[in-house]
Amino acid sequence: MQRHHVFPVSTILLVAADLLIPVAIVIFAIGFFPYKPFLPGLAEYQPLEYGPPPEAPFDRLIFMVVDALRSDFVFLNGSGFEFTQRLISDGVAIPFTAHATSPTITMPRIKAITTGSTPSFLDALLSFDEADTSSTLAAQDTWLAQMKTKKAGKLVMHGDDTWLKLFPGIFDRADGTSSFFVSDFTEVDNNVTRHIPDELRSDDWNTMVLHYLGLDHIGHKTGPRGPNMIPKQREMDGVVRMIYEAMETQPHLRSTLLVFCGDHGMNDAGNHGASSPGETSPALVFVSPKLKSISKHHKVPADFVEDFQYYSVVEQSDLAPTLAALLGFPIPRNNLGSFMLDFLPFWPEKHDKLQILVRNARQILDIVAATYSSPTSLGKQLSLDCRRPSSPAEELTCEWQKISGTVDKVPATEDLDDAWIADVSKWLSKAQSLMSGMASNYNMSMLFYGELAAALASVAAICAVASSALTPTTSLVPFGLTTILYGIMMFASSYVEEEQHFWYWTTSAWLFYLTIRSIPRTTLKRFVMGLVALGAMRITRGWNQTGQKFAGEPDIVTRFMASNPPLLWCIVFATYAAVSVELFNSLGNMPTAISGSVVAGLVTSALSFKLAFTNEDAPELVVGFARTLVDIFDGPSLVNRARAVFLGLGLTSMYPLYHIVARGTKVSQDETMRTLHHLYTLFALTQSRATNVPLFLLFQVIHLFLSRLNLEPAQITTSSLLLQFSSFFAMGGSNAISGVDLSNAYNGVSGFNIFAVGVLTFLSNWAAPVWWTSASNLLLLQSRQPTRNGYSGVYRQHAALLTAFVTVSLGFVMVACTTLRTHLFIWTVFSPKYLYSMAWSLGQHLGINMALGGVLYWLGCI
Repeated sequence: MQRHHVFPVSTILLVAADLLIPVAIVIFAIGFFPYKPFLPGLAEYQPLEYGPPPEAPFDRLIFMVVDALRSDFVFLNGSGFEFTQRLISDGVAIPFTAHATSPTITMPRIKAITTGSTPSFLDALLSFDEADTSSTLAAQDTWLAQMKTKKAGKLVMHGDDTWLKLFPGIFDRADGTSSFFVSDFTEVDNNVTRHIPDELRSDDWNTMVLHYLGLDHIGHKTGPRGPNMIPKQREMDGVVRMIYEAMETQPHLRSTLLVFCGDHGMNDAGNHGASSPGETSPALVFVSPKLKSISKHHKVPADFVEDFQYYSVVEQSDLAPTLAALLGFPIPRNNLGSFMLDFLPFWPEKHDKLQILVRNARQILDIVAATYSSPTSLGKQLSLDCRRPSSPAEELTCEWQKISGTVDKVPATEDLDDAWIADVSKWLSKAQSLMSGMASNYNMSMLFYGELAAALASVAAICAVASSALTPTTSLVPFGLTTILYGIMMFASSYVEEEQHFWYWTTSAWLFYLTIRSIPRTTLKRFVMGLVALGAMRITRGWNQTGQKFAGEPDIVTRFMASNPPLLWCIVFATYAAVSVELFNSLGNMPTAISGSVVAGLVTSALSFKLAFTNEDAPELVVGFARTLVDIFDGPSLVNRARAVFLGLGLTSMYPLYHIVARGTKVSQDETMRTLHHLYTLFALTQSRATNVPLFLLFQVIHLFLSRLNLEPAQITTSSLLLQFSSFFAMGGSNAISGVDLSNAYNGVSGFNIFAVGVLTFLSNWAAPVWWTSASNLLLLQSRQPTRNGYSGVYRQHAALLTAFVTVSLGFVMVACTTLRTHLFIWTVFSPKYLYSMAWSLGQHLGINMALGGVLYWLGCI
């Protein structure tokens, strides 16, 4: 009677813990990622004692963004930007490295460039939603809004449609291109370049924005040193030449300024989103014949430096006040950037220089006052006690009083002292640093309530484990130790960045323990299988180089697979063949002729899609026999091929489901679950890059070893947890936003659909962990023992253990983010880790382990 009472209690506790997970996540996220306020309205020139605003040297702007244009792509020897380098050498172009703060994603970078402010970290998430309109800058002050207010011409945009989402209705002519859906390197840029000749001949515009995506696509596919990188650089250099020659020859373009830059860079793996030097160091070049009169000599090509910081280093936000002075409009109200002093010689008069620097300083001082809500407005400066300032805002105000007071002592006939200009520049940098650090005003109450909800969920999950335990407590020690060590690791930024090593070594140690624990009673065959499984795990660890420290370093894929495509395809074909055999065997209750035809059709369609997709995604891998097959299967579009695979998998899965309901025997249940597992394996192969397909062969080797060990339920759960995480990183996953792989997000999708693309994105990035959920279910069904309550006790303990890990680890991540909220790497390391914890908790745990895993176990037991 007592046992009958225990199980319902454990179920209630388990459900309560799982329900508290999303509650804790949402509450904590509200406090950690609050809405960032901004000053509304457009800035206007305020009267100054130094006279009217200075005259602008330019009246038109061509703003050309080359996505992911890292600084060394333009400035080093061997670059494809040979014409641009000649312009720098001739003095008609001024080069910079523009520091891009994390997250290095297009949307927040465009916000920083146009407003001069520090965007919210959540803008990185909105970048993945092409239908998003909540992040619009329509109500904010930007240099685009200021140029439109001048009414001196139309605004034109061609390229990445992120600009159209951020600035709805502001462009008079536009042709946008999706930054995610287009996977080629050429058409996406040709669609921009084809508009340029006509636009250069037209004189009805004053601002033209061009945003090229091809170089970024190349980086994602082949890395910064891929074979297509230099040709693409030459193509972009040709666009610069076309624009510059028009500026020289066409009278209406004589006072045009070309700003040529990257929105962010890329790391050595070709990705971006984090804060490595390569990702945060895009190139920035100002181009105009007028610049020859003020430019200094710059050595070009530049000497190599490891941190990618060539020439003068500025902040991307510095573009806003600099363009304001160069084009003659007020500095945007939310700007935190400082004017680039390289352009100050354009104004030889002292009062003009004062105008530019003082307006910049006072504009930032207004933001400081609004942010800190302290009496630091200029009208109240005299009441401050500058001997003991009570806040950073008052300290800045006092420093500005001192700096501005010295300029009044300089005779009007004398030029500004270089030391005074340097003092203003330092003050602007200090204010910029202070305000950029205030990108989030944490809601401490919400953080606490989120942590409290996670703690309650942890307690409920642990109690559920205690009340549903089917195995000795000693069997839970490895699981508990893994959970505690993982949680402690969350407080060290380096361990978070290189988390994969924790899972690799822990999984290897666990497999070694399973191999040797039963040596006295094991057979030689089983021991050899254990060694083979360890070898498979070792290969898995070295398959993809991930993390931050060694991203881009040689791995098995780059060293052996990518450089030897025939070997890759031999292993890929072997993987599909192995899945075919397993699927055919699991369909043993179907007539041989029919099952053979079904398997042949499924695998052929899946393999033809994989070949065609790789031919588009990484054509350098499709050579030899693979090329012959691509030509044979040529015909249908990728979308239709993917839909055929998905439809075939869906229809085939209906047969085993019907069979288990109709017969309901243990044999039919086992066959059904194996069939569904192998069908998912085909789906996972479809959603994975060709270079990652062989990993599933290695996973099968490890699973075969585990299935021969007669593991206890707690040991199966421990194996499942370790292999889910280690396989995620083995497939190339990481804790950086740059680790999100979007290459398979549009399989079978002809246009953007947030639900379909979201699900496909998750299933492509978590393909391996989902596979291990299904494989673990087979192990659980194999180990189940009937009780008075049926077979539910095995799954209940499995679910309770996984929930305990998720809730405890989530709590550790929350506490780490709260404790280290002022840490230098809070936005580059810990915030992305929290986002990944959200994905693991909501997607993999609740969606896959609990929902899908529960359904699969139920199907195997009915």
